[in-house]
Amino acid sequence: MRRRKLLAVTLSTAVVGALGVLGITNASAAALDPTLPPGGNFDLAIWQLQLPTGSPGSPDTISPAKLKGASGYNNPTYFWTDKNDGSMTFWAPEKGVTTPNSNYARSELREMNRDGSAANWSLSGNHTLSAQLRIPSVTKNVCVGQVHLGTGGSSTKPLLELYYRPNGDIYIGTENSPAGGQTLHKVGNVALGVKWTYVINVTGNKINLTVNGSKTSYTIPSSFNPYKQYFKAGSYNQSSSDSTSNGAKVKFYSLTVSHG
Repeated sequence: MRRRKLLAVTLSTAVVGALGVLGITNASAAALDPTLPPGGNFDLAIWQLQLPTGSPGSPDTISPAKLKGASGYNNPTYFWTDKNDGSMTFWAPEKGVTTPNSNYARSELREMNRDGSAANWSLSGNHTLSAQLRIPSVTKNVCVGQVHLGTGGSSTKPLLELYYRPNGDIYIGTENSPAGGQTLHKVGNVALGVKWTYVINVTGNKINLTVNGSKTSYTIPSSFNPYKQYFKAGSYNQSSSDSTSNGAKVKFYSLTVSHG
């Protein structure tokens, strides 16, 4: 009996450890309720939603106060809970309203503080965005996670973007400087429609990315030091046309942020 108990404990520990490596914690593995809006399953009190609707150069945004909770915002076209698996689902068509500095539409979350102000953190410290997701459809390329520049200068560039392509290839694009220029690094391959995990960690002058347990690191150029940062996650489609039926659908099963 004692040997069986020891074996059970060992197996349980191994399973928990394996899930941790994949970025799937107890919280992220919790069951999602398909009857609730996204705010009923995810902590959206620290996110603002940007939609591919609105007026040219000025997309509609939904505040954290409207997103959070079991009666939070739901949009059956661009941002909703999947009735089959409870995932938080984003749809960004190729034709949609964009920001002044982009040619691509998005249904994407922008990190906020709990007091409703815009998140804007320094590179010092330890900052982590973790997610479990899958992409059922994408035309050419979709950005599913970002660290974006905040205050500190005139640049509107990201520090990094995490991309997924229809053939399953996953790339991180690291910005060369606040002036622009992005270097792509292939970091994995996951078949279309299959769940995978990512952890984006920024610590000092390092970007640490873990995709399905495989870690890579990148040095942040010193030219970014004056800038504050914030996280983004969702479906930021990377192709444009006159089509409202082509685009990128991204489904999240967990999404967490931590700062230390």
